[in-house]
Amino acid sequence: MSGFHGFKQDMPPPGGYEAIKYKRNLPVRGVGGAVVFSAVTAICAFGFWRVGKGNVEKRELKREQAWSRINLVPLLLAEQDRDAFRRQQAALAREKEIMKDYPGWEAGKSSYNSSRYTPNTIVVL
Repeated sequence: MSGFHGFKQDMPPPGGYEAIKYKRNLPVRGVGGAVVFSAVTAICAFGFWRVGKGNVEKRELKREQAWSRINLVPLLLAEQDRDAFRRQQAALAREKEIMKDYPGWEAGKSSYNSSRYTPNTIVVL
């Protein structure tokens, strides 16, 4: 019995079997990395530009507010001086009215023996 065992062995077809497809064939989803990076860079650049523009505007508003305060100081000081003078005259009139029965009393005379001006530290409303 030379070489016959009672069965026929399977052999590959002539030319061989076709290649096994093991690679995944997935479609491209979304945009590429360069596009995403460019978009993020553009958005950040726009944001920084807006922040810079806002800082310039804020600086201009602070400068304008400082100059308005500087220009209002003389007006406010004059108004404060007029109010202090009015209060001083009213206090002097009250003192004259209260002390009219005391002979020798000089209304408005300082109780200190000094020619130096000292503003009142107590304000009567």
